[in-house]
Amino acid sequence: SQAAKMKLKHDINPILLQFINFIILVYSLVTYIPWYILSGSKQAIAKAKQVKARPVNNKPGGAYRSVNSLHCLASVLYPGCDTLDKVFKYAKTKFKDKKLLGTREILKEEDEIQPSGKVFKKVILGKYTWLSYEDVYIKAVNFGNGLAVLGQKPKTNIAIFCETRAEWMIAAQACFMCNYQLVTLYATLGGAAIVHGLNETEVTTIITSKELMQTKLKEIVSQVPLLRHIITVDGKPTTWSEFPKGVIVHTMASVQAMGAKADIGNKQPSRPVPSDIAVIMYTSGSTGIPKGVMISHCNIIAGITGMAERIPNLGEKDIYIGYLPLAHVLELSAELVCLSHGCRIGYSSPQTLADQSSKIKKGSKGDVTTLKPTLMAAVPEIMDRIYKNVMNKVNEMTSFQRNLFILAYNYKMEQISKGYTTPLCDSLIFRKVRMLLGGKIRILLCGGAPLSAATQRFMNICFCCPVGQGYGLTESAGAGTITEVWDYTTGRVGAPLVCCEIKLMNWEEGGYYNTDKPYPRGEIVIGGQNVTVGYYKNEARTKKDFTIDENGQRWLHTGDIGEFHHDGCLKIIDRKKDLVKLQAGEYVSLGKVEAALKNLPLVDNICAYASSFHSYVIGFVVPNQKELAELARKKGFKGTWEEICNSPEMEKEVLKVLAEAAMAANLEKFEIPVKIRLSPDPWTPETGLVTDAFKLKRKELTAYYQMDIDRMYGKNVK
Repeated sequence: SQAAKMKLKHDINPILLQFINFIILVYSLVTYIPWYILSGSKQAIAKAKQVKARPVNNKPGGAYRSVNSLHCLASVLYPGCDTLDKVFKYAKTKFKDKKLLGTREILKEEDEIQPSGKVFKKVILGKYTWLSYEDVYIKAVNFGNGLAVLGQKPKTNIAIFCETRAEWMIAAQACFMCNYQLVTLYATLGGAAIVHGLNETEVTTIITSKELMQTKLKEIVSQVPLLRHIITVDGKPTTWSEFPKGVIVHTMASVQAMGAKADIGNKQPSRPVPSDIAVIMYTSGSTGIPKGVMISHCNIIAGITGMAERIPNLGEKDIYIGYLPLAHVLELSAELVCLSHGCRIGYSSPQTLADQSSKIKKGSKGDVTTLKPTLMAAVPEIMDRIYKNVMNKVNEMTSFQRNLFILAYNYKMEQISKGYTTPLCDSLIFRKVRMLLGGKIRILLCGGAPLSAATQRFMNICFCCPVGQGYGLTESAGAGTITEVWDYTTGRVGAPLVCCEIKLMNWEEGGYYNTDKPYPRGEIVIGGQNVTVGYYKNEARTKKDFTIDENGQRWLHTGDIGEFHHDGCLKIIDRKKDLVKLQAGEYVSLGKVEAALKNLPLVDNICAYASSFHSYVIGFVVPNQKELAELARKKGFKGTWEEICNSPEMEKEVLKVLAEAAMAANLEKFEIPVKIRLSPDPWTPETGLVTDAFKLKRKELTAYYQMDIDRMYGKNVK
């Protein structure tokens, strides 16, 4: 079984192991009946086995809907709240004096010199200080009015280029209230991409931080001719003499002060309607030029309505830790879900998240320890990092401690796969691991890329909470599917949310059909109010990715291939496009990598390969026999053609040549293949690895080289 494959290996004496297993069996039998009666798990087990989504008709390719929205898709969170400003006003009235946004004060900053001579900035942070719903509302109203004083008009664009922090959310709420279209850009984007986004949207005002202004904006501001105002959220920046004429720098506080004094007599006409654009969110494109996705008020509200329904008992007792980029749809949606349900949001960053994080001074507390959140969103890379850190600590334990941990881990894995809980193991063995995230997490939500089954199961076991996997795109306002909390299966992304429906369309080229048995398969197409308006100033691409049916409903063609299981849950099995998202979130266009390398004299053919579960690209190369033989001779390598191709030494030599060519072709570092397999046999249509036109058949090549893929990604190959 899958659970057996994921079990940890121990080195316990077999006779002692038999005795321990007998004790565990007796314990399980004695505790089963009271646990079953008292824990309420009877209902959880029943829910886990229930059908979660059904097709709306019996035709192949019929759309699947959640069983909770079979007859009508949900689109509004609260009656009458059909725009984001109304949602916030409703929440402000309902939760008036409750805490909403929290930030830790910086008590001390110091430079720490490392043994290597490098200087690391370390901080000591204090308690969280909180703004109530009422405080945030007043700050947002004043900021919105202040922007109007600076000349911002409704339905015009304004950019935010800033780290995740309370001021980001305040600025966003101000824009939603005044019907300004918020252009979001990742703080990690390169200069050319930032310039493209700012110029395409013709913004005159950008909201940023002092640090990003000095490090990123300073270099590119002269390339954005329409820019007139820069607003820094964290106080007065140091004077900057190289400013182009006509650009004025303001602080957020000064703009709010202008707004508080402004005459706001006739304010009503600027309020948004549901179809108005709330956000233009820039997302990575395959060509390297980011695309702006236009997301309306009703798109976001439908999306967060669907997401909130999957989180049981969401409310005022919950605390969410915000540290992922707010310019990403996953974080923005998660925070809006919390804001609309009375939850607290405490801000953090990847550098200050845990006690061991890079900016936290040794001996002082990281953000999770101080905040003790109940809800957290994460991307697989962060979860994988936690997994590796904990496993390294386990390996450093004494033999007795390690074996105790492994026994408890394997025992709990078996119990989870049956739908049972393990309160004794949780309190005695996993409590310490659980404290790494504050000790109070009740739901971990993972999105952005696929999460490996081993990491998902590890998080379930050690953090004693469900790990929900979600699937959604910026183009679907982040909404698509989320697993239910009592669904402990791995590798699936759950049933469609109540706000949308999903159908599978045949993809003949890839050999996927919605009539396939046992599971229908095909391209995932999402329909519902959460499906966005399209791409900004890019009608051709909008027409390619979006369609409208006879009922006027918008559908998004995702390019991902999925299959529906009997209980209505979706599993992502392939990607239609050759664009792959690496584990850390970078997009790699395999075709672009191949195009840069296939014209080398040494290369007859090349197929690049990447996986969302890993952080680097690998490749299969059919080398030119004459060129490779000559290279082998120069390096003093003797052997048959097969021996040359199978030699790790020659693989390294060819990699050097590929890396040089990749650098010359201006490929990014993460696009350059790190490992390769040299194929002694050419790829011909007869081998089934290429089409008659000699185009690569990726699926067949992947299957053919599966053992090599496993080897290159460090898996154990038998």
